[in-house]
Amino acid sequence: MSISKKGLLAGVATATVALVATFVAPAAYAGTSSAACANVGSGYAVQKGKTVEVFTSVVGDELTRYAAASADFTACTGIKINWNGSDQFEAQLPVRVAGGTAPDLALVPQPGLIAQMVATGKAVPAPNAVKNNINRYWSKSWRGLGSVNGTFYAAPNSANLKSLVWYSPKQFAKYGYTVPTTWTAMMAQSDKMAAAGQTAWCGGIGSGGATGWPATDWLEEVVVREAGATVYNNWINHTVKFSDAPIIHAMNTVWNWMGNSKYVGKVSTIATTSFQDAVTGIPSGKCMQLQQASFIAASLPAGSVVSPTGDAWVYYLPGINPAVTTPVEGGGEFYLAFNSNKATVEVQTYLSTPQWAVSRIKAAGSNGGWLSANSGVPSSTYSNPLDALSAKYLSDPSSTFVFDASDAMPAAIGNGAEWTGFTDWFANGTPVKTVAAKIDAAWPSASN
Repeated sequence: MSISKKGLLAGVATATVALVATFVAPAAYAGTSSAACANVGSGYAVQKGKTVEVFTSVVGDELTRYAAASADFTACTGIKINWNGSDQFEAQLPVRVAGGTAPDLALVPQPGLIAQMVATGKAVPAPNAVKNNINRYWSKSWRGLGSVNGTFYAAPNSANLKSLVWYSPKQFAKYGYTVPTTWTAMMAQSDKMAAAGQTAWCGGIGSGGATGWPATDWLEEVVVREAGATVYNNWINHTVKFSDAPIIHAMNTVWNWMGNSKYVGKVSTIATTSFQDAVTGIPSGKCMQLQQASFIAASLPAGSVVSPTGDAWVYYLPGINPAVTTPVEGGGEFYLAFNSNKATVEVQTYLSTPQWAVSRIKAAGSNGGWLSANSGVPSSTYSNPLDALSAKYLSDPSSTFVFDASDAMPAAIGNGAEWTGFTDWFANGTPVKTVAAKIDAAWPSASN
């Protein structure tokens, strides 16, 4: 999703019910705190009594961290930020926009959904102050993801690395397993785990209204590893269809991996297990590995030590095709505005600055799990070794980097037909070619 993206940012939440959780930063501020303004930066006007809603898929503890991270901005400017989170975000945002109750800002995890909202005529281009920050602190690829038809609308928020496998160093050491560096070695070791009666792979794709998105990530990881970036990007624009040979081959690879009962146990339970719960068995060895993004650290059991020798750590998901150099999939989300009110512009501008990113990284605490592609963020800000490792791959100039495909596809596919199709795939074992054909048939006709 990503975050998700799909519910990728719901990925660090604990709630999966269809409820709206609203958090507002502490309100008792005069809007003149010099200490707070030193952390926020200069140039903001004091606007006491103003409230700006940011609608998001982030819920639970992560939403509380967003509120905490924005407290200095409220103390400095007097503008309250209403962080309004719902795990039904992807379904609710279009309804709200069509019904005339659009939020001031939406934290959108899918570039495809950005384009859908722009097409309504209700979204507004980013103001100059935001564009200046983006041009200064983000790469061209990130600027492009927030643009529609050459017009820049949405500033990036966080970034995440998806190409990781979670495991327990303690459990690996206990059973004599090693970190694999090739796909073949990874599968061979999974066979050993299965032969020993262990669950080689954890799996869960439940995510409220975004159920299904983790399975889209599994496919995306395989597509770029087998076929490379050109096929991957042509798949995003439907020049390469789901029914075409490279994608069918990749879907079969996924099914032989995450749809393999030898590795995961009863496959259908993957569709009913929340993706947050999927990681909880890693420290105990209830299951041995989980392919999931860096942000899932926030869903580990309380007290888990995340380190190369601890209860949980990660290794890079190995490549498949030697011709594809260090394939890396990443994701993120973007702030899209639905009005140009002065307070909205002030908040939108702040959320595009290094100061905001630093504050949000610090709010993540010792477990980390929140990254930014903002080049103005000092590397020393990341105190968590997992974040440092993730940043290494996200910034590697020699890697084959691709953005989450389902996030970049039209919303009807990326947070619609693909989610439901993949949920059916894992819940009922629907044949690969049937799933692919249904998704292709759902593709918006203008994009065919």
